[in-house]
Amino acid sequence: MMSCDFDRAALAAYLDGESSPEQSAAAQQHLRTCTECAAEIAAMVRLRRQTRAAGSRFKPTADFRRKVQAQVVSRRPGFPAMRFATAAALSLAALILVIVWARQDATQADTFREVADLHVSDLASANPYDVVSSDRHTVKPWFQGRIPFAFNLPEFAGTEFVLLGGRIVSLHQQPAAQVIVGVGQHKISVLVAQESVLRTVFPLSHGVVVRDSFNVETWANHGLRFFVIGDADKAEVQKLALALSNANQ
Repeated sequence: MMSCDFDRAALAAYLDGESSPEQSAAAQQHLRTCTECAAEIAAMVRLRRQTRAAGSRFKPTADFRRKVQAQVVSRRPGFPAMRFATAAALSLAALILVIVWARQDATQADTFREVADLHVSDLASANPYDVVSSDRHTVKPWFQGRIPFAFNLPEFAGTEFVLLGGRIVSLHQQPAAQVIVGVGQHKISVLVAQESVLRTVFPLSHGVVVRDSFNVETWANHGLRFFVIGDADKAEVQKLALALSNANQ
């Protein structure tokens, strides 16, 4: 039995990105101080990530697709039917395009949601870091040999940002790096993964956008995909993203 009387529906709405900015801020503040709600939302994140991973394992095989295509064109229509076959083919092509676009949009939304889940799990965890240090010369080398790529961190000394630590996470079931940076009372997550693991042409944000109640900026460089996400002000997320981009030119 949970003793905290914080609205559970508000927690679920926060996790689903359906809260207003004021509600999100209240939920984030509460999670910093309430271990019960932090544990509950961490469990919700784990369940959603496990469900997403299970769903991705059950997709139509190439052989199944070929069988369906063979059934569609099982016989060549005679001349009187050509006119109708052409119209049907055009309709089918349009339908396929709609399905492809819809699936791409869904994949992109799922990726943003997965990134948000990783950030939320950091906020909700009592021990979120595999390596704890404010020194980039400690955090960056720690990842070497643990992930199949390398990236640079900017110098945080003398800035408003504080490096808190990092950990290895899974993004699209592939190893990725998560670095956590503090600014004031807020945390910002930096996620770095190989661009190829996303399995889709993921759109660049061209600046900070709001997704799932968080400010997010994403870009690709040298085969890596970077995400900067947090509840900090848009200007702070943008400034950190710029520093990271410059460090990885």
